[in-house]
Formats: sequence, structure tokens, C-alpha cells
Amino acid sequence: MIRPYLSFRALIMALYLPWFTGALLFAQPAAPSAEAALAPSVEQRLASLEAYIRNTDPSEALKDKAGHIPRGLTTPVSGVPGPGHNAWMMVSATLVLFMTLPGLGLFYGGLVRTKNALSVMGWCFGITSLVTVLWWAVGYSLVFGKNFNSPFLGGSEFFFFRGVGSAPNLDYSPWVSHSVFAVYQLAFAIITPAVLIGAVVERMKFSAVLAFSTLWLLLVYCPIAHMVWGINGNMNGVFNAAAGIKAIDFAGGMVVEMASGFSALILCLIVGKRLGHGRTPMPPHSLFMCVVGTGILWIGWYGFNAGSATAADGVAANAFLTTTLAAAVAAGTWALLEYLARGKASVLGFCTGAVAGLVTITPACGFVDATGAMVAGVLGGAMPYFACTKIKSLFGYDDALDVLGVHGVGGFVGLLVTGFFATATVNPNLTTHLSKIVGTSLWLEQAKGIAVTLLWTTVGTAIIASLVKFAIGLRPTIEAETEGLDISDHGEEAYIFDAKS
Repeated sequence: MIRPYLSFRALIMALYLPWFTGALLFAQPAAPSAEAALAPSVEQRLASLEAYIRNTDPSEALKDKAGHIPRGLTTPVSGVPGPGHNAWMMVSATLVLFMTLPGLGLFYGGLVRTKNALSVMGWCFGITSLVTVLWWAVGYSLVFGKNFNSPFLGGSEFFFFRGVGSAPNLDYSPWVSHSVFAVYQLAFAIITPAVLIGAVVERMKFSAVLAFSTLWLLLVYCPIAHMVWGINGNMNGVFNAAAGIKAIDFAGGMVVEMASGFSALILCLIVGKRLGHGRTPMPPHSLFMCVVGTGILWIGWYGFNAGSATAADGVAANAFLTTTLAAAVAAGTWALLEYLARGKASVLGFCTGAVAGLVTITPACGFVDATGAMVAGVLGGAMPYFACTKIKSLFGYDDALDVLGVHGVGGFVGLLVTGFFATATVNPNLTTHLSKIVGTSLWLEQAKGIAVTLLWTTVGTAIIASLVKFAIGLRPTIEAETEGLDISDHGEEAYIFDAKS
């Protein structure tokens, strides 16, 4: 009679051991008979397979009683990325790129006037192409390399993607191909400057956008990203025991949201206000496009947040949950505040609130539970709302698409929520180096990380924008700005209404 229950080990052995054994045979080169005796045992292979299921280090299964891997024994993970984790990361990379093209292009493009709609999409395409080349050449290595032995900048070992192949980079994941990880992080590097330039739509030359984005990526984004996510980064509190600031940022509260948001404020101040700002009505030309773009951003954000687990594991599942809760709650919170203030809840308010909630949960999604996500949703709807409707009007700066109010303020709030609500129950990695401060003083480390990010991004952006302004100028001519950037920069129009055409 067949037994009705199987143990966990027996089940995964039946399902996966044939594949895993075959993968090892094909991945390992032929070895002399003397080394063949050192091949992993069945028990070690099974333990390594359990490590794949749990997304843990498979090399632990090969260690002897002294804690060492015998010389000549091949680690099972060597050259064998886990197919499930790899597949999820390829999907996540696609989702994050989908956020920029077409998500951000539609979201931003719908919020500007007709004469500038195409230019915004051109900016997104231009930045995508530019950043891809920079990331391949030096950017990825400056963030995720380490041979500089610096807590502030990575290294040169991966310049021109040298050594970035299908085998995993064990500093960041034992089961995801190095090439897949690099492309996933490329999508982050693309969307960050693309978000930033939303503050200066309708009044910055295309050439200036590309020049600014080049310098900003290399001098602002790369150092901040290495400090937060680099294996030896100065603010990587989760994985670097020697981190000077033991902050945590799961998917980009500092690296993406605060960096883009506060840089956007500095850039819009240096570029100046749009012609007619405060006197000429400048309503969005297509809220329908904006709504579609918002939906794409929300869907893509699952790759942004859940993908940052670099595995299809329980932490990714938690990020998937918390992202959904925070976005929905923030959308409703923003709309409710609008209703209380104006008697109507606008569709644009729902869209902006949803994005603000997604921003706020970004640093927290893999560290907080459902309760923390609900708090992030309420604060993510409320604080950016007041920033966009009160602070902006109080100081009168022309942040055209509210990058500071949504991304800067949302990221700031999310990092503090992370400091107060992070729990090792959700993410056991918090016990590695942070067990003494999680639940007590972690919020202070978050505040230090916020301060460093704020200082680095604002000073760096001010210098870069000033250099570009001096070298080639930031704004088009008055005539070109009046005519619209679609014509002046690209010689095209988003909409042709003449029946003859």
C-alpha cells in the first residue's frame, strides 16, 4: 500500500533530484579519477537542493566537520543557476523596464501639454539607450564591483561586463545568473534618472537631458547605489558587518526615490520655471494616458519590489503582499483627502496616490509585515499629498510633475517606516548583523542614511546641473519652448489633427 504522506526531503528528492544531478554532471568538467572521489555525495546533493528551495547558500552542504570545503570538491552551485529563481528575476527585470517603457512615458506624457507629449517619451527612450551603454561600460562595476576596496564606490573588475556570465555572482545571489542580475539592476539605473527629469518637463533641451543624465548616473547614482547595495557598501546594514551606517533599503528608498526626488528639486530650481508658470493654465492633456501609465507602473512595481529579493522565495512573496496593500491604501487615502478638501475625489488623485504608496513601501516591502504596509499606505497617501498641495504652493517652485512631493517625500517616509516596523519574522537576514537594533534604534540608522543621501544627491545635482548649464545650456530658446519641444527637439508631433496628413 502506498503511504499517504511523504517527508519534505523525500518529496523534493522525487521532484528535483533527477534534474539537479543531471545539471551537475553537465556543469562540471571531466575530472581525473583521483578527484572523482571528492564528488558530492547524494546527501550533499540533496542538502544543496534544499538550499535551492530555501534560497540559501548551497556550499554549506559540502563542508566537512571543520567547516571547510575539501580541496578539489566542486561546489554544486558553480555554473548552475537555479531555474526557478533565474526565471523570476528575468521576469522582474522585464517588469521594471516595462515601468519606464511604456509606463513612465505614458504617465508623464499624459500630464504635460500636447506640444510636449512626444518629447517626454523621447526622454525615456534616450535615457534607456544612454544608461544601457554606461551600465555596460562602467556603471555596473562601479556599483556592484569591489576591487576598489571602498565603502563608497565598487570596482573595475566588471567594466564592459567582463566576467558577467551565466554563473551566479555569489556576493549577491547563489542561484541567479550574474548576467540576469546585471540586467535587473540596469532597469533600476534606467528608471531613476527618467523619474528625476519629470520635474523639468516642457523646458529642458533634449541634449541637456542626456548630458545631465550621464554625469548624474556616474557621480550621484553609482556611489549611492554602492553604499546601499554593494556588498561592502557603507550603508549596507544587512550584509556588510563593517558598514559605517547600518541602514536598510530593500528596493530603493534611498537609491531611487530619495535620490531622484531631491535631485529633481535642485534641478528644477536651476533650470527655472516654465514660461507662463502661475499665469497660463497648464492642465494635463490626457488623463486617460496617465491612468494607463499608472496601471503599468503598478504592475511593473511587483518586479521592482518583489524582484529585489533576488529569488522567488518567501521574502519576495511578502514584498508582493505589502506592495499591493500600500499602493491601494495610499490611492484611497489621497482621494479621501481630496474629497474632504474639495468635495470631489479626482481620478488623477487616485493615480498619484497609488504611485506615492508604491514609492513609500519600496524600502520597506521586504522587511515589514502587513501592518507595516498599511501604515506605509496611509502615510504614503497623506504626506506626499500635503507636500504636493501645500508645500509646493507655499514655496512656489515649479516641480512640474511633483517628483519631490511623490518620490522624495514618499521615499523619506518609507525609510522611516522601515526603521520602526522592520521585523526579522519577515526577513531573517535582519538577524545577521542587525539583531541588536531591529525594533529599537534602527530608525536612527535610517535617519543617518537619509541625511547622507540628501546631502550627496543635492550637492552633486547642483554641481552637475551648473556644469551642463555652463557648457551647453539647459533650456531651449523662448521660441522653441513656446512652440513645444516635440517640434524643436525632434521635428515631430504627438498628434496630427490635419485631415490632409
